[in-house]
Amino acid sequence: MRRYETIYILRPNLGEEEINTIIDNTTAIILKEGGAIIHLDRWGLRKFAYPIKKETQGTYILVDYATEPAAVFEMERKFRIDDSVLKYMTVKLADDITEEKIEQAKVDIATRKAAKESGDSDDNDDSDDSHDSDHSED
Repeated sequence: MRRYETIYILRPNLGEEEINTIIDNTTAIILKEGGAIIHLDRWGLRKFAYPIKKETQGTYILVDYATEPAAVFEMERKFRIDDSVLKYMTVKLADDITEEKIEQAKVDIATRKAAKESGDSDDNDDSDDSHDSDHSED
């Protein structure tokens, strides 16, 4: 299996049920090939920098997943056919991913999300502590 990240933009006039149907269909394609969803993030409605297919805004969906290349081809084929999908882009993140790496990626994402929600930043805390200890010794 390989690890991919796909972002796709849906028309802004779609209802919640239609958006959920597209997400469910995309997820089903990935799972059908024996893949796994690592993280699915709905960014919501965003304004475009320029019109895309005569639309000025769209609903963004980001999916991080592991699957076989055939699932990516099928998913992109359906995106090309579906008028609800304005744009999409898939990026391969890794050539080979194991079940352990998938689980570790899920844990890492959950940890980062929890840290972001609590407002803590480990990088800033570490650098501040090292500077504070240097100053306190002076």
